[in-house]
Amino acid sequence: MIRSTNAHLHIAVLSHPGMTRKNNEDRYAVSAFVVSKDDAKPVVFAVVADGIGGHRAGEVAAELAVNYISQGVSESNSYKPVKTLQDAIEDASQAIAAHSAGKAEQEGMGSTCACAWVIGNQLYTAHVGDSRMYLMRGEKIKRITKDHTWVQEAVEKGIITPEQAHDHPNVHVIRRYLGSLELPNVDFRMWLDGAETDDEARSNQGFELEPADIILLCSDGLTDLVWDDEILKIIRSERDLISAAKNLVNAANQRGGHDNITVVLMKVPRLEETIKREKKSGFFNWLAGE
Repeated sequence: MIRSTNAHLHIAVLSHPGMTRKNNEDRYAVSAFVVSKDDAKPVVFAVVADGIGGHRAGEVAAELAVNYISQGVSESNSYKPVKTLQDAIEDASQAIAAHSAGKAEQEGMGSTCACAWVIGNQLYTAHVGDSRMYLMRGEKIKRITKDHTWVQEAVEKGIITPEQAHDHPNVHVIRRYLGSLELPNVDFRMWLDGAETDDEARSNQGFELEPADIILLCSDGLTDLVWDDEILKIIRSERDLISAAKNLVNAANQRGGHDNITVVLMKVPRLEETIKREKKSGFFNWLAGE
């Protein structure tokens, strides 16, 4: 792919250390591309990583995760997005494990990751850990990822209720992360209605986005304190994504802000916005199907 200075999505990003943490161990990256010199299809890739480990090891792990995953995607041709994401995330996990090997102060360090890759109007996702992704369409919000945590497993097995999960003492016990000795099981399930089988959820890869759809990637510093319906209300109450991102972070901080908070918002422009802007660029040929 070829890097571009023009993203075909509206984008807003904000990361905050929270009210009680000295360091911000969250990392993120958002990049815009076109597929190739011969294919002007626009592409946006976003990743959020939440570091695990003391003595600043978490921020090192998150930095490695973002860098390796972003590099793996940028060096691809976008034709096999699921395979590319699988390889990039596994490379990142191995890099984190190798970096911490033999270093007592970084032993056990790791990172979550949440990746959204929009190729034209098609969405591909991958995640490991408890950083989440949401899709907002109209007045509805869908949590399209499931946390890889003890409490998520307990909810699915009926051991605890979703309401009990919010304040459960095991809420931060993560089952999968980058940097473990074994390669993580990258999750490609995309839960669009919540009732799919695992195979059906995986088959949702390449989901076609519509004008005004909004994608949110975030670390658990947001979702520990701000519930899904509140996230939707905050975003829909603002006219622009930058204000929405600020208000999401403010909401978490007003409730204690006990962790780092990172939000990445991406919105598909309405058709009239897209045509007006892209008539001035090579993207218009792609939009017009030429």
